[in-house]
Amino acid sequence: MTSPLQFRTFTVDDTGNDLPYALHVPSGYQLDESKKWPLVLFLHGASERGDDPSALAVHGPVKQAAQGADLPFVVVAPQCPAYSTWSCELDGLYALIEEVSAHHRIDADRVYCTGLSMGGTGTWAPAARFPNRFAAVVPICGAWMPEIAPRIAALPVWTFHGEEDSSIPVKHTEQVVGALRDLGSPVRFTRYPGVGHDSWTRTYDNPEVYEWMLEQRRGG
Repeated sequence: MTSPLQFRTFTVDDTGNDLPYALHVPSGYQLDESKKWPLVLFLHGASERGDDPSALAVHGPVKQAAQGADLPFVVVAPQCPAYSTWSCELDGLYALIEEVSAHHRIDADRVYCTGLSMGGTGTWAPAARFPNRFAAVVPICGAWMPEIAPRIAALPVWTFHGEEDSSIPVKHTEQVVGALRDLGSPVRFTRYPGVGHDSWTRTYDNPEVYEWMLEQRRGG
């Protein structure tokens, strides 16, 4: 049986840039060698930066996999270096997706990105840079510029934010959502009244979020 999590290191380039990462492969992966699987790129928050990917098992799908959940998709969760942010690691993230896709049976039309806090911001960032690579994105309590809207207007987005978030105020998500809706995007926006920065626990505990995500296909 496949272990819940594997910990590896991806060499981004030959100048010392590496991305440690956690990998979850569903237990059913080995049962049907013809089946291709969805891939979820999970981006953690600022507190989990470093060089020990086992530290990522505190939130989101990595936590769920570590606790024994057999998620119906491959999860790749890179760890951002302590000196960096996701916006600085975009080329490495793209290369990691390609690396995992090359060595696993990944459905190229069902690649998703989600993350929280710094990783919520990080989810907006690769969506802006590589909008045609993803089938959908789920940014949670992140921040980005409303100028992103023309780049991702055709990309399915479901974003979440607590209305009492003092770390990354909800206005950041409101601005992006407003710009997307002005372009006719069917973006989904879930606001949590009375909730502070931790809007991710209840989001990732909601099965509907994963169900919605997996319904989306690139170009669909």
